[in-house]
Amino acid sequence: MTCNPPLSPAIAISTTVAALQRRPLRIALLGYRSHPHVGGQGIYLHYLSKALTDLGHSVDVISGPPYPELDERVTLIKIPSLDLYASENHVRALRWHHLRSFTDTWEWWIMLTGGFGEPYTFGRRLVKWFAREKPAYDIIHDNQSLCYGLLTLQKQYALVATVHHPITRDRDIALAAASGKGHRWLIKRWYSFLTMQKKVVNQLQHVITVSQTSRDDIAREFGRPADSIQVIANGVDTDIFKPRADIIRKPFHLITTASSDQPLKGLSVLLQALHQLQADYPQLTLTVIGKLNPGGSTEKELQSLQLADKVNFVSELSREDIVAHYAEATMAIVPSRYEGFGLPALEAMACGTPLICSNGGALPEVVGNAALVVAAGEVDALAMAIARFLNDAALRQHYAETGLQHAHQHYRWEVIAEHLADYYYALLQPEHHHLTTTASHVNH
Repeated sequence: MTCNPPLSPAIAISTTVAALQRRPLRIALLGYRSHPHVGGQGIYLHYLSKALTDLGHSVDVISGPPYPELDERVTLIKIPSLDLYASENHVRALRWHHLRSFTDTWEWWIMLTGGFGEPYTFGRRLVKWFAREKPAYDIIHDNQSLCYGLLTLQKQYALVATVHHPITRDRDIALAAASGKGHRWLIKRWYSFLTMQKKVVNQLQHVITVSQTSRDDIAREFGRPADSIQVIANGVDTDIFKPRADIIRKPFHLITTASSDQPLKGLSVLLQALHQLQADYPQLTLTVIGKLNPGGSTEKELQSLQLADKVNFVSELSREDIVAHYAEATMAIVPSRYEGFGLPALEAMACGTPLICSNGGALPEVVGNAALVVAAGEVDALAMAIARFLNDAALRQHYAETGLQHAHQHYRWEVIAEHLADYYYALLQPEHHHLTTTASHVNH
């Protein structure tokens, strides 16, 4: 299925009206943690803020640590937290002066008891900052913090939140892979912030997501009506992610992006497929863009499959470094069990790297006919697809060219930013009350 991003009929009628009033907007983008090395949300904020600035808007990014890398024209407003996960000793990170703050004490206590409190405490600090500074924004756009503080801010501002996908998917897949009752309890405790997110999603007036698949999942998991959720896709920077004619591809070399020990990303499936192929293709190697956790399940699996010398993990790369890795690879693999969008697939296609991906979540929607798609979680199917690519240079070339064209036609960030700007203008049109969904009918 080919994705035709990024506007659904619910918003399309706004574009004619909005074109008559294209004044520059003052926009605040929110992220509770936004560094690109800690996940795709930081990448989203980086490129969205830059693309909106390119259109002439004034953009501030309001973020907790670790802070984002931004275009020099974008203002970063820091909302400091305890940043406990950057501390060598999480337990001892609390200081006596923190006890004067309920928010600081709560953030430490939630971490100490196995939960993840950053989205909630970011919201508390955010509301205090807005109350103190009283900034004059036209639009506030939250990037999946989905904190209670948004409900306070939307009483005073036009506010929209992007939900990339419901994190219930991550939790359920982690629970399915849990090793025992204790492990399951820890997983449920970690994901306890989902109670807040579900309540907030159902009380927000305006919600965006990045794919039809995510929209359906949000409706099912959070109970918000699907027709009240706007679909506007992610984008890719085709000025950075592009083919590198100066770099020669390494034969029998694969590349993937995965968080170590995260079952959602399907790295284990790829490692098992690689193990199957070793007899026929002993020269096969894999680069993983991500960190290997010492002593974790991925490291143990590498040892048991005798692949430790075949797989290389690289992390904290610049975007240019990532592009160079794609240029060296014979093919890219995205074996995820679920993706709300699948940015690594889009980046691989934009680099002209032949792509194999699973049918997990929104991946078929995003790649269309521009990648070789296999069943998620099926080791044999993935191994056969890799072998097909290895044995057929013409097939690889076909998917390289098709993927490059697909990325440029549908997913350039300047196109995505224009659609988002249309949406913002529509929210500011008082006659467009049909865009406001209070969700008051939803049971909380």
